[in-house]
Amino acid sequence: MQQEAAHTVTQVAQQAGEAVAHAAASSGHSITHMMMQLVLQLAVIIVCAKVGGYLFQRFLNMPSVLGELASGMLIGPYALGGLIDIPNIGILFVESHSFAVTPELYGIATLASIILLFLAGLETDLAAFLRYSVVGSFVGMGGLLAAFVMGDLCAVLWPGNGIDSFMDPAALFLGVISVATSVGITARILAEKRKMASPEGVTILAGAVFDDVFGIITLAIVMGMAKVSMGKGVAWGPICIIAVKAIGFFVVVTALGLIFSRKITALIKRFKSKEIIVALCFGLALLLASLAEMAGLAMIIGAYIMGLALSRTDLAHEIEHHLEGVYNILVPIFFCVMGMMVDFGAMKPVLIFGSVYSLLAVFSKVVGCGIPAWLMKFNLRGSLRIGLGMLPRGEVALIVAGIGLAGGIIDQGIFGVAIMMTVVTTMLAPPLLVKSFEGGSGLRKEMEGSSTNIESIELEFPSRDITEFLLNRFVNALQQEEFFVHHLHTDQPTFHVLKDDIDFTLIEEGNKLIINVPSVNQHVARMILLEELLSLSDLLESTKQMKSVDEMGSDLMSGLFA
Repeated sequence: MQQEAAHTVTQVAQQAGEAVAHAAASSGHSITHMMMQLVLQLAVIIVCAKVGGYLFQRFLNMPSVLGELASGMLIGPYALGGLIDIPNIGILFVESHSFAVTPELYGIATLASIILLFLAGLETDLAAFLRYSVVGSFVGMGGLLAAFVMGDLCAVLWPGNGIDSFMDPAALFLGVISVATSVGITARILAEKRKMASPEGVTILAGAVFDDVFGIITLAIVMGMAKVSMGKGVAWGPICIIAVKAIGFFVVVTALGLIFSRKITALIKRFKSKEIIVALCFGLALLLASLAEMAGLAMIIGAYIMGLALSRTDLAHEIEHHLEGVYNILVPIFFCVMGMMVDFGAMKPVLIFGSVYSLLAVFSKVVGCGIPAWLMKFNLRGSLRIGLGMLPRGEVALIVAGIGLAGGIIDQGIFGVAIMMTVVTTMLAPPLLVKSFEGGSGLRKEMEGSSTNIESIELEFPSRDITEFLLNRFVNALQQEEFFVHHLHTDQPTFHVLKDDIDFTLIEEGNKLIINVPSVNQHVARMILLEELLSLSDLLESTKQMKSVDEMGSDLMSGLFA
């Protein structure tokens, strides 16, 4: 039996070796040379992406994603990367089978997009999603419809595009690309302005959740429509089947994930190792991503659903924490690779079209999200804030554009238009949103009294070290009470805390600890914080029994020279 097993393993190894050798021979290089070239490309991409992101964030006060995109445009095969000739290697970045990057490099970028959407699902606030479901759904749906219709119409009505049908795959993709909202940029601004728990802030976050869900379902439907309709006219029968399958897959799989997520995590927890638990959860995300692709949808949809299912479990924080390092390395690679796909030569004929498309993308979100907000309970100021908060596009738009380019649904020119729109909306959103929050309440007068009052609890300590120490103690105490604590990616340490209908934020600002909490829930936050302060008081009392610092220092010095 062992001999047969060994023989089988040998045969498999030989077949794998022959396959690798064949792939290498078809490219004209050895497999070692191919891997060395890939490693060199990754080295250049990582360094340029991180430096570019830092420069944009540090000196231009813009999101690092713009720097990573710009770095990719600079080093891509259509710019400097196509001019750099390295001895014994050749051109650093070249087209591969009429595609901007090699399959190996695009594969790594695809893995990065799966990680990105998996973590986006993990960070989705289901409590806010449900609590503000009515106004959030109207805001999200209004923005989606306005952005999709205007993007599609712009493609069809623009002369010389070669697009003459609203159902043309390229027109449909231009509609989908303009839909997705990058809530990370907005969340950072809201946290810095202490507006995360405001009516506008919560509505923006809830609307962005619905926007992402609707956008992903729309992507799934349009992907299927494009596959059916390319070159064959509109086949309504198969398209309806694809739409039902897309919505059914998302709804059914998401529902099953949310129902059985705690049982799944309870089973995974038996391994007792955090590293194994995180690896298994990520493996499940990859599995669901592949199943989504097999069902005719995009892989990012499966990854997002898996993250969404795990977002309400106590593993969410651990998964985010352990994948943070991988995220920080791979995701900049994705954005840089997306930038490398921009063909400046192909963009020249569509430069004016891209500018008009970008302006319509701005207008569609401000109006499409602002009008439903105004019809619900917000005044014009509050409606404008919500519309501007939903304005920035980001990673999802780039992922959708990359999928369309890789599938041959859109060309390099349309892809460049998508990049332009993403850059314009991302650059305009931060200053406009900050300016919009200068002024009074965004609620109508008749609604102000009935809105949830936010109470700000401020505690000041002698030093920042003590504040940071107490914040960590407070976070740990909340997690032990089965609260879900999400660390937001902001300049100031900010945590979003939720459990059932309790929702508040923690912010460390210098030597101050600030808790923004609804009045109805302030007693919970005060009690937990009081317990930690009493615990800290006991800790300080116990330190009085210790030797003085001078005595301990003398003991250490005497031991050093003994």
